[in-house]
Amino acid sequence: MRKLLTYFVVGALLSGCQTADDALTTSSTPVTGPAASAIAGDMASRLAEQIGPAGATTPIKMETDASEFASALEAALKGRGYTVVRDGKVAKDIKPVELAYAIEGIDGQQLARVSTPSIALGRAYTPTAAGATPASPLSIMQRN
Repeated sequence: MRKLLTYFVVGALLSGCQTADDALTTSSTPVTGPAASAIAGDMASRLAEQIGPAGATTPIKMETDASEFASALEAALKGRGYTVVRDGKVAKDIKPVELAYAIEGIDGQQLARVSTPSIALGRAYTPTAAGATPASPLSIMQRN
C-alpha cells in the first residue's frame, strides 16, 4: 500500500505540470466490465462535485477512445446530465471543457485520474468480481 501511495503522489505531482491538452490520455490498462463502470461512475460523480452541475451550454470534450473505460466514463457523465463531445464538433461560440483521463494498473490495483484545465482528481481502486472499490482517498488538485 505504501508503494502504491508513493506512485500516486509522484504521479499527481508530475501531472500538475501539464495542461489538459498535453495530458489527454486514454486508458493504457484494459479495465473491463463492472470494474470499468464502477470506476468511471465514481470518478464522474467526484468530478461533478468539483465542477458543479451540468450545463447545457458547456459540453465536455473527450478524445475518441474505444476502451470500455472511456465508454463507461462517457455514459457516467451523460447520466449526470453533461453533454459529452467525442468527435470535436461543437458550435463556434461554445468552448468545451477538455477532459483528460488515464487509468493504470499497479500492484493489482487500478489508479484512475480525470482532469480538466482547472482540476485533477485521482484515486486507486481494487477491482472485484462485482466492480471496484476505492482503495485510497480521493486526491484533488486545483489549478489556477
